[in-house]
Amino acid sequence: MAHVKKDDEVVVLCGKYADKRGKVLEVNPKDKKVTVDGVNVVKRHMKARPPRFPQGTIVEKALPIHISNVMLVCPKCGKPTRPAVVIDADKCKHRVCRKCHEQF
Repeated sequence: MAHVKKDDEVVVLCGKYADKRGKVLEVNPKDKKVTVDGVNVVKRHMKARPPRFPQGTIVEKALPIHISNVMLVCPKCGKPTRPAVVIDADKCKHRVCRKCHEQF
């Protein structure tokens, strides 16, 4: 189980975008990468292709970063935290904030 999921709010820990917060757009657990909105954005020059791009255009695209470079932000207390995994009575796993004990 990855510590972040799609639509979670995360903070980037290191690199060019350190301390920037954003929403997770995509998680790739096989490659251990996540795509975060507004982080690691590059410009791609698209060639003119009549159905989609009648003219050539420049498209901004977010590239994935390694999953170890992001930390989950608790929606209740707003602090970056490593989630604890708690198993309830129905034997279901839940992610819980280590600081305020709120379920994600």
